[in-house]
Amino acid sequence: MKPIWIVDDDESIRWVLEKALARENLATRSFSNARDANDALQHDTPQVLVSDIRMPGGSGLELLQTVKTKYPGLPVIIITAFSDLDSAVAAFQGGAFEYLAKPFDLEKAVELIRRALDESLREASVEQAPAETPEILGQAPAMQDVFRAIGRLSQSNVTVLITGESGTGKELVARALHKHSPRAAQPFIALNTAAIPKDLLESELFGHERGAFTGAQASRRGRFEQAENGTLFLDEIGDMPFDLQTRLLRVLSDGHFYRVGGHQPMKANVRVIAATHQNLEQRVREGLFREDLYHRLNVIRLRLPSLRERREDIPILTRYFLTQSAKQLGGDAKRMTDGAMQFLTGLDLPGNVRQLENLCNWITVMAPGQSVEVKDLPRDLIDGGSFAAIATPQASVMTPASMPEGAGVVTQATSAPVAEAVDPETWVDLLEAEAARMLAAGQPDVMGTLGRLFESALIKTALKHTHGRKNDAAIRLGIGRNTITRKIQELGIDGAKDE
Repeated sequence: MKPIWIVDDDESIRWVLEKALARENLATRSFSNARDANDALQHDTPQVLVSDIRMPGGSGLELLQTVKTKYPGLPVIIITAFSDLDSAVAAFQGGAFEYLAKPFDLEKAVELIRRALDESLREASVEQAPAETPEILGQAPAMQDVFRAIGRLSQSNVTVLITGESGTGKELVARALHKHSPRAAQPFIALNTAAIPKDLLESELFGHERGAFTGAQASRRGRFEQAENGTLFLDEIGDMPFDLQTRLLRVLSDGHFYRVGGHQPMKANVRVIAATHQNLEQRVREGLFREDLYHRLNVIRLRLPSLRERREDIPILTRYFLTQSAKQLGGDAKRMTDGAMQFLTGLDLPGNVRQLENLCNWITVMAPGQSVEVKDLPRDLIDGGSFAAIATPQASVMTPASMPEGAGVVTQATSAPVAEAVDPETWVDLLEAEAARMLAAGQPDVMGTLGRLFESALIKTALKHTHGRKNDAAIRLGIGRNTITRKIQELGIDGAKDE
């Protein structure tokens, strides 16, 4: 972590802040005037900048302006006198994180610097692009068409809409488009619009001003500002709330937006790439997605094939994922026998590449030997030819250390779309098999354990379908409002809200 810079011509204030921050194990660097701090900014940057307003060699407001021009995400705390209210207003207008009024309480000053530090680290984690874009593997003709499209589109600033089933690698393609574009040296910012509550999504996209809502203690840049001159990837765009679609349309139309609570229009120089697994044309017909936004996004459409359309790629993907899993665990990569590989290649994989990757992680942890045969694969996969119990999209697989004794592999699907639901006979078979394993292991309260998992899965799926509205979810499930409220509390389910 970089040091905190303190810029003040008063030696006693520098000394007090240095000692207080040292007790918090925070490194500092001090300057007696703005000119020296400006010179240091030519070859170094702080994590947080704390500066007085009035000093010889340039004012703190001038320093603030320089910092915000070069490093817009760097928090700056301005120190000012009680009577200097005009300067305080000017500091906020210039983009200051907060101001300290003299004389200040030292504990509150340290707390404020801590808040600014958290904001700085959050900005750094959001904007830090991966050192290298993960490789997109594929030799099938369908993937070669995708590679050719990436080559043609990478040098353009045109908006791209990537479609395809869950787990086909839409974000990887978006990153590749950015990596090979003239914007490659600038940020690539990804945002899953379905993973953020509606009340927070507007602020996440466009940022907010200090005091815009309860808890907004400081101004914050949104993803559009963080992606300035770079690429903004909006995943699951089909789930974006209808009122926010209007704001997004304006940005795509004229490149301007307002922060939440802001009055100054901001200009966005950002390439937008959107992705969805949903049928946007159908959502337009249902009145759930704006038709004009659909046409703005659908300038160039790039459809990613499912694994069922590129079965010849399953062997190379499997070998790659097994190698990656082995690297993470520090062992040798396991090898699939010809029979096991042929078995995998013949499967229908509704979760596509993501499910195959999850299976390879399971094999690395659970398969007994280095050479993996069909009999070493998960029993549910062998018996039913189904991936549902091993690797549903965005599933979390229970590791051996956390598995109950005698229990099979348990997964919890968090956002599998309806189109990828397991066949009824298959999931009933899986439920019976899991119950049989638990009974054979002598586990107590089998009915209660499986019943809670079943109820939790139903309620979570219904809440996702109704975007967290529990009253609508209760109606869809055919239960009462009081019942679903009680179940949500008992099962510890998050994300529910009253209408």
